[in-house]
Amino acid sequence: MEHDEIIENVKNSIIQMQGVGNTLLLNEEDREIIRELEKKADEMTLMGLGRGDNKGVKAVLKNNVIFAFTTNMDFCWPEGPNVILMHDGCVVGQDVDDEAKLEEVKSCKDKLVIGNIVIYDTSVLKKMDVKNNPLIVVLPPKPCADVEAVDKVCNVILASPSPPSDEYLKEKMGLENLHGTGTFLLGFDFDCSCG
Repeated sequence: MEHDEIIENVKNSIIQMQGVGNTLLLNEEDREIIRELEKKADEMTLMGLGRGDNKGVKAVLKNNVIFAFTTNMDFCWPEGPNVILMHDGCVVGQDVDDEAKLEEVKSCKDKLVIGNIVIYDTSVLKKMDVKNNPLIVVLPPKPCADVEAVDKVCNVILASPSPPSDEYLKEKMGLENLHGTGTFLLGFDFDCSCG
């Protein structure tokens, strides 16, 4: 199977996912722009908690092929956690999708809930130094079963870009930044069977 055919099969697989709108195959210039935007985003303070580390986008940028695609409110996010809070190398919080679990956690005095983010031990907030020893807000790489099922692809990675990259991708696709719309990056390599 030729690479062009594999790329077309992946594109069709992405388009068939619920809640997906436009797709865009990224070129080398796009990769470099996103790499720079993510570097700047990592240095910014996120949610007043600390700095970012978008491990998902960093992993995608290493793939042979990268697609960007837009999503709407019908898109089913990958199973969590999609945000992990780290401090001194330890996980101290994460996003939680389960409403019942969030309500349960809200009654715990030593935990803090911000939206759907749970900080397991509030004492970490007193210990941290935002300038010298901040929380690290990690956006991990995620799997994508729909694309993993496509023949002759491997190392499939789904990632949520930072707001500056999201804006860049929407602009590149000629779309307005509407409430409820987002973007994802999906990277993959061509068949890499190791024997």
